Amino acid sequence: MVTDHTVLSVVVGSRAYGLSTAESDTDRRGVFVAPASLFWRLDKPPTHVEGPLPEQFSWEVERLCALALALFGRSGELKPLLYAFRVLLTGLRLMRTGEVVADVTRLYEGAPPYLPELVAAKREAEHGAPPAGAPDAVRLTAELAEAEERSALPEAATAGPALHDLLVRVRTGA
Repeated sequence: MVTDHTVLSVVVGSRAYGLSTAESDTDRRGVFVAPASLFWRLDKPPTHVEGPLPEQFSWEVERLCALALALFGRSGELKPLLYAFRVLLTGLRLMRTGEVVADVTRLYEGAPPYLPELVAAKREAEHGAPPAGAPDAVRLTAELAEAEERSALPEAATAGPALHDLLVRVRTGA
């Protein structure tokens, strides 16, 4: 089903975030549109499917819309620290500019000065430990809270009606 009905396929994870190493795999996410006639049966189409490529995971468009609405409403390793920085810095950029940038190597402005070194260290050792004194996550979390207070973005998702209309158009082929 995914192969014939995919409408979006993207690379995510370390390759998309500028954090890949030689050992990194290629994570893929996608969206597929199950034919409307499959929803008229007792056995509905799946809400998500793994494959057919390695590390590929796709959501049916209705499930993706539900996840998008829900979105708005670890271990001492370097990798989780970098992912936390990526989330915090992406959030700061979004709140300040309305732009989503997920590649941590494009988010160095306003980041701790040692972030490029952390990225280089992660590329050298996928599961290495962070250097001593590295975690500025507390400061960035506070900055994110301040940026959220001043943000021009709405407090709650406003896309519900538009997502509903999109889903109807997709299902009816309009």
